[in-house]
Amino acid sequence: MHLVSHSDGFGRVEDDKFVPMGRDILAYLSGEEKPHDGAPCGLDDVDLTAPVPRPGKIICVGLNYRDHAAETGKPIPAEPILFAKFANSVVGDGATVPIPAVTSEVDWEAELGVVIGRVARAVPVDRALAHVAGYVCLNDLSARDLQRSGGQWTRGKAIDGFLPMGPALVTADEVPDPQQIDIACTVNGEVVQNSNTREMIFGVAELISVISQTITLEPGDCIATGTPPGVGMAQSPPRYLRGGDVVVVSIAGLGDLTTTMADPV
Repeated sequence: MHLVSHSDGFGRVEDDKFVPMGRDILAYLSGEEKPHDGAPCGLDDVDLTAPVPRPGKIICVGLNYRDHAAETGKPIPAEPILFAKFANSVVGDGATVPIPAVTSEVDWEAELGVVIGRVARAVPVDRALAHVAGYVCLNDLSARDLQRSGGQWTRGKAIDGFLPMGPALVTADEVPDPQQIDIACTVNGEVVQNSNTREMIFGVAELISVISQTITLEPGDCIATGTPPGVGMAQSPPRYLRGGDVVVVSIAGLGDLTTTMADPV
């Protein structure tokens, strides 16, 4: 099932139609709200937002692809490198994201997003995937100059609009193996990233297990699982996003997430 959200609720995509299901996708994911189908309408008649518009927690993973670690000159991590983004960063498919005036090095990062559906606390690896509601395309936009400045990962990552999400939350039953999914990114039509989630250092199940040892994961929480090689800062010379650039994250079975960058106002 492909779940989408809009300003007044959420629903599913069915035969290129939007079928309303309820008011609160987080309540639905937690089981607190039972779905009730409304009258279908055209997808173009609904102003869609990110599938999970305001996640309670967004846990991101750094350097989680072997070849991405190599291209940045960093050693393979012995354990997951975690940092956070916040709900202010989340925007939906088709959003235009302004580049803050304080950065000139905005980079793209195509990532598989994992949305939690059941409370996960100290979960063993072999039971971790049972806590997943579904998967979604993410773009972990990053201001590299701010990120480098004093080790300011949060300042360089948790910027307004810097986590495009969408186009839909694809439920876990449609993704039999999250470690066998093609993932790619284009900038202005040029392929810049092209990999598969099997290249992750720490898979989805292990990430959920590790995170849940110290952070209780709740329905609607999102994990950004890391990006494959091909980011702009690793190119020679480095390449960064400018106003008018169009970034598309494509993940097999999950769809295409399109973001247009804009110059500062």
